[in-house]
Amino acid sequence: MHGIAETGYPGYFLITEDCIREARNMDVSVGPGRGSAAGSVVDYCIWITNIDPIKYDLLFERFLNPDRVSMPDIDIDFDDEGRSKVMDYVIEKYGSNQVAQIITYGTMAAKSSIRDTARVLDLPLFDADRISKLVPTMAKLNKIFGATDQELRQKFRSDDLPKVNELLTISAGLGLEAQTLNQARVLEGSIRNTGIHACGVIITPSDITNFVPVATAKDSDLYVTQFDNSVVEDAGLLKMDFLGLKTLTLIKDTVKLVKHKHDVDLDPDTFPLDDEKTYELFQRGETVGIFQYESDGMRKYMKELKPTVFADLIAMNALYRPGPLEYIPSFIRRKNGEETIEYDLPAMEEYLQETYGITVYQEQVMLLSQKLADFSKGDADVLRKAMGKKQKAVLDKMKPRFIKNAEANGHDSAKLEKIWKDWEAFASYAFNKSHSTCYAWIAYQTAYLKAHYPAEYMAAVLSNNMRDIKQVTFFM
Repeated sequence: MHGIAETGYPGYFLITEDCIREARNMDVSVGPGRGSAAGSVVDYCIWITNIDPIKYDLLFERFLNPDRVSMPDIDIDFDDEGRSKVMDYVIEKYGSNQVAQIITYGTMAAKSSIRDTARVLDLPLFDADRISKLVPTMAKLNKIFGATDQELRQKFRSDDLPKVNELLTISAGLGLEAQTLNQARVLEGSIRNTGIHACGVIITPSDITNFVPVATAKDSDLYVTQFDNSVVEDAGLLKMDFLGLKTLTLIKDTVKLVKHKHDVDLDPDTFPLDDEKTYELFQRGETVGIFQYESDGMRKYMKELKPTVFADLIAMNALYRPGPLEYIPSFIRRKNGEETIEYDLPAMEEYLQETYGITVYQEQVMLLSQKLADFSKGDADVLRKAMGKKQKAVLDKMKPRFIKNAEANGHDSAKLEKIWKDWEAFASYAFNKSHSTCYAWIAYQTAYLKAHYPAEYMAAVLSNNMRDIKQVTFFM
């Protein structure tokens, strides 16, 4: 409470709580939380989130750090059919002149700038298409031109280098193709069109035009800010993220079907976390239709891991993404007793035990830096952010203090060097445990329903995907 008051954001929490309370009153399903907000006990106590942060070692400083003052960010999931009801409530309560959606700016990428320039300069479509196809995927023209041969070899694959060299040759010419390509280099990155942020909403204390320039948009009845997301936040405006999540609709529809067919009242928030049938479903890899666990790769790993506790699901949700994916085989072997669980220091076991000695979460780095080197909670979060964003200047400043403090606590300096090096390598991949816990809980709810009421659950899944023949085929 003191931290929230000190940073000046009590109003933000109260407005968020009001929106969520009214959503529940309107029978709109609300997610358990999303992102780092689940690390706040205050959020849990006023039912903004419903994941106990103390039970799962989730950290408030990951969400709001008094030593690194920035706007708190509470993203809220609603069922995709109920999101519009919540938006209508916000407009009605605060007034349409105090609520706005956020503009997005689409910029000209390399290929589109070439095609647009060619159209104006009357370069034949065939030539424009040929030149644009020479640009490697996701490459920028300004990163190609001005780079040395050695830098180009480092940046691009060997099969892309001939295309890059042809672009350089065209640019050095004197014809219409050269003019087109060189003008495209000037235009690249300039604003091409505008759109509306998928979920961001601004609420102001009085008329919005007193705070931010606004515009109208054909896709919205509301005002739209002329500042984009980053500028809106830097300007200190209150931003809410209202997201529609189809899975919440699936859960809601399944509960209604079970009530209709079996006259059983289900409350997904009270499903027991030790249900054997649910874990058996995960162990068999029968997770088609299960939130975030239905891909072929995840089903394969579920069969190998054979999860038995909720912590296994949280960890897999965090690990199954580019980067940490390579740690999954070791995680599985350790879970199944096929590989020795080792800790660099005995003191690390307290926080790494649930992930079998592997650092999976950002919160583990934060907790261990506090335990080993007496970092403050604020400093631990600064370290987490610096490692995640590879802020070398900050890390160079913090490393000597970490080593010195940890040595003073009786830890071996060579092992401390190894720990720091491992953290630097993995922290950029380490995931937010608060978010992983929230989404693992939604996944568990869907798995519980599929395990106990498979007909009703799959009926809800198919009904909510009936307009997408690919999805229907996948689920069938």
